[in-house]
Amino acid sequence: MINGNVSHWWTDLGTPVPRPGVEGDLDVDVAIVGGGYTGLWTAYYLKQAKPDARIAVLEARFCGFGASGRNGGWLTNSVTGGINQYVSTHGREAARDFQLAMNATVDEVIRVAADEGIDADIVKGGDHEVAYAPAQLARLEGMLADDESWDGIGGWQRLDAVAAKERINVAGTLGALWSPHTARIHPAKLARGLSEAVAKLGVEIYEGTRVEEIRPGEAVTATGTVRAGVVIRATEGFTAGLRGLHREWLPMNSSLIATEPLNEAQWQHIGWEGREVLGDFAHVYMYAQRTADDRIAFGGRGVPYRWNSATDDDGRTQPVTAGSLRDLLVRFFPVLDGVDIDHLWSGTLGVPRDWAATVTFDPATGLGHAGGYVGTGVATTNLAGRTLRDLVLGRNTELNALPWVGHRVRRWEPEPLRWIATRVIYGAYGAADCAEYGGRATTSPLARVADLVSGRSH
Repeated sequence: MINGNVSHWWTDLGTPVPRPGVEGDLDVDVAIVGGGYTGLWTAYYLKQAKPDARIAVLEARFCGFGASGRNGGWLTNSVTGGINQYVSTHGREAARDFQLAMNATVDEVIRVAADEGIDADIVKGGDHEVAYAPAQLARLEGMLADDESWDGIGGWQRLDAVAAKERINVAGTLGALWSPHTARIHPAKLARGLSEAVAKLGVEIYEGTRVEEIRPGEAVTATGTVRAGVVIRATEGFTAGLRGLHREWLPMNSSLIATEPLNEAQWQHIGWEGREVLGDFAHVYMYAQRTADDRIAFGGRGVPYRWNSATDDDGRTQPVTAGSLRDLLVRFFPVLDGVDIDHLWSGTLGVPRDWAATVTFDPATGLGHAGGYVGTGVATTNLAGRTLRDLVLGRNTELNALPWVGHRVRRWEPEPLRWIATRVIYGAYGAADCAEYGGRATTSPLARVADLVSGRSH
């Protein structure tokens, strides 16, 4: 089993050789800090809209090194934290517009990939969310009722146990929800293809260039200062490493395993012919996909937070995480008992204090940023890139009116409070899941807090 090497996705493609970095001071119109999906989508749409703009992407390692090249490959319409949080502040119509924009964003990513010739193993098979304990089934029903209160804009359809297992044969299935607004992708193929498309447009990409500080008009690196009228921060889970932003977003680690390619008999037992992405209604929820080469990529929380917002070890993950994810995989699919795990890795998410993503730009300072996706970024980054384009260019568009634009939240608490809080919350998660799987209801206040903090409260 390979532990680390960034991710299975990059092992599959081959880790890229970084492009040359910044050497000396540089003057551009727009500097984008971060070469993941957010930075690349922003550069893509800005350069298309203003071809004569000199745009530079500054990436510490190589484009797609972070969560963009390590995630579970869910191109989904999920609004981070759900749309209900915006009703009291922006009204029901604005919240609805946000969900509809996310629905359309899934198709926009698919469109651009086709137009640019990016083969990212995209299959729009939908999102299959399974319940295998009575408490999970209750949350399933609550989620469906909530979507129906919005006239079904999330597209969720109820499947009984038989219909659910005909799609994906998860052991103990009691029921499932399915929505059409999700596609499976190969994350690194999308990141690589998008960086090539951006470079082809004439955007300057500097890799191996770590930005240490962002301030109005400047992105400061160890090898030179990049001066720009507009500086966009697109650093997601790595934001804590920038000067002055250590408590802005909490870096949350999520881990995955990839099995060996499964044989025909195993797939006949499991099903999964539609290539849906797979999730569940546990508190410590999992996420999975059937890959193009017939593996299962299966993810969940390992060690969710490292002391003092430490962020990265090139994907390396504690071996105990591989065991816990493998155990859950076999619980889902007993036919895979004894299957080999070929790869284990982790990625870092950016988690805001209120679990709500944001996109913002201040014309007075020329500073903007987007992020805090908490795992929904494969699609949300595209919406962020288009929105930042409009904000930077001063356009008055429907995207700029969405309720996440300009959203601000207080910073996370200093240590040791961050570390204690994450351990307590995820301890409550695990205890609640064990109780529910054993048939016991969870009424602990900590379990309810965990649901609210995780955005999984339906």
